[in-house]
Amino acid sequence: MQRVLVIDDDSSVRSFLKRGLSYEGYAVDLAESGEAGLAQARIRYPDLVILDVMMPGIDGLEVLRRLRAADEKLPIIMLTARDAPEDQIHGLNTGADDYVTKPISFEVLIARVRSLLRRHQAEAPNVLRFSDLEMNAESFMVKRGGREITLTSLEFRLLQTFLENPERVTNKQLLLDKVWGTDFFGDANVVEVYVKQLRQKLEAGGEPRLIQTIRGAGYVLREQ
Repeated sequence: MQRVLVIDDDSSVRSFLKRGLSYEGYAVDLAESGEAGLAQARIRYPDLVILDVMMPGIDGLEVLRRLRAADEKLPIIMLTARDAPEDQIHGLNTGADDYVTKPISFEVLIARVRSLLRRHQAEAPNVLRFSDLEMNAESFMVKRGGREITLTSLEFRLLQTFLENPERVTNKQLLLDKVWGTDFFGDANVVEVYVKQLRQKLEAGGEPRLIQTIRGAGYVLREQ
């Protein structure tokens, strides 16, 4: 499920977008300020951000700059007042992918959301994602949030197996076959060792656990 982060200080806008986007099948995170939005993006990295320009504290343009510094390809839609074309121009020049004017037409917004997500996926055909975790199989790059993670080849293949089978419990033998090969005759506890190493790297920034242990059954990639 693709995740959308809505950052807007207007509670009615947040509620409106939460209902609409959830109905369309997206997971939705909400933030009432720029500071909260940046913090939320670090906890669970979004596939797309809907960002209001005018907010107290850190405004939308500054949030945009910081998000862009962490990820130049993250799809971002700005919400601007109908009578503020300078905000639209400034936002696009700062790195926004698109903008929608207020009062919001949900039909226009959802069309922009779908278009941006399709384009983003087409530009990254070998990228696997789950929650705030991202793996590029071509570049051998793994990121959690904006943090790059260095993995060994075995750790990479183990994580790739989990990402290709999210929410599915996988037992040790299947992991051994997929990652180490069917001709591996060593100790099956090697799986536990590598899962532990992988968790340490994935959680090094204080992030919540994604690889869960299912007692007597194996492991599953799942949010707590």
